[in-house]
Amino acid sequence: MTLAPTGGVTEAAEDTSEVSYRVPGLERGLRILSEFSPREPVLGAPELSRRLGIPRTTVFRLLQTLESLGFLERADSERNYRLGVAVLRLGFEYLSSLELTDLGLPLIEALRDSTGLSTHIVILDSRDVVFVAKAQSHAPVYSAVKVNVGTRLPAYATTHGHVLMGDYTLDELHELYAGITLERFTKHTPGTVEELYERVRIDAERGFATSESSFEHGISVVSAPVRGDTGRIAAVVTTTVPRAHIDTTLLESGLIEKVRETAHQLSLRLNYRPPAEHRFMKALGL
Repeated sequence: MTLAPTGGVTEAAEDTSEVSYRVPGLERGLRILSEFSPREPVLGAPELSRRLGIPRTTVFRLLQTLESLGFLERADSERNYRLGVAVLRLGFEYLSSLELTDLGLPLIEALRDSTGLSTHIVILDSRDVVFVAKAQSHAPVYSAVKVNVGTRLPAYATTHGHVLMGDYTLDELHELYAGITLERFTKHTPGTVEELYERVRIDAERGFATSESSFEHGISVVSAPVRGDTGRIAAVVTTTVPRAHIDTTLLESGLIEKVRETAHQLSLRLNYRPPAEHRFMKALGL
């Protein structure tokens, strides 16, 4: 390593050091993904090899790796590829969560203030639920509740997940959990896809869900679905009650209605229109 007169590392040495940390395989894979565009959505190994100056055999291996991870998929029988759903998930789900947090944070903060409870916005990511926004209660009891932005939990085992999967069919759930064992965390946890579907349907028909220590002992929740402009469930708004049971006083204070109304307001901000309103707007040609 080259030292500057003062004993520090020279700028040239720093540049060399930074280059040494680069991973050639990762760099090549990302360069391949960057070649796909709206003008050229389908590309093959020979063309990518020529553009990037990478041996064709290496390109084939990289393409197969990216395909196995879902970032690319076969476009035809000629070994051509296009971007896969994993790329879309990386981009769109993150952007969607940003929109949800920007639009939803003031709403869940207002819900927190009116209920005194911690509130969250949660989305579905494959078989996990992910907490993307949080309004922490000021009550000291919440200091022991360790749920932060970025926390992931198994969707099948949580009330949030049941609400988020409200649009799923039984076949879609079987596909999602193909080859997966549903571990029981408590006696309330679904142990089969059929049990999960039954929970999902009940919550979907009610339009909200409550749970008392169903995933974690001593924690209860109330969750309601948020729908996007397509009409499908995009997220849930949820409140956390740091007790094993939701007491009557909370329910009589209109807790469920407040959570549902917050979810509805966020749905409207995401351009969701209830079916009756959508039909009316369509009749007007809007």
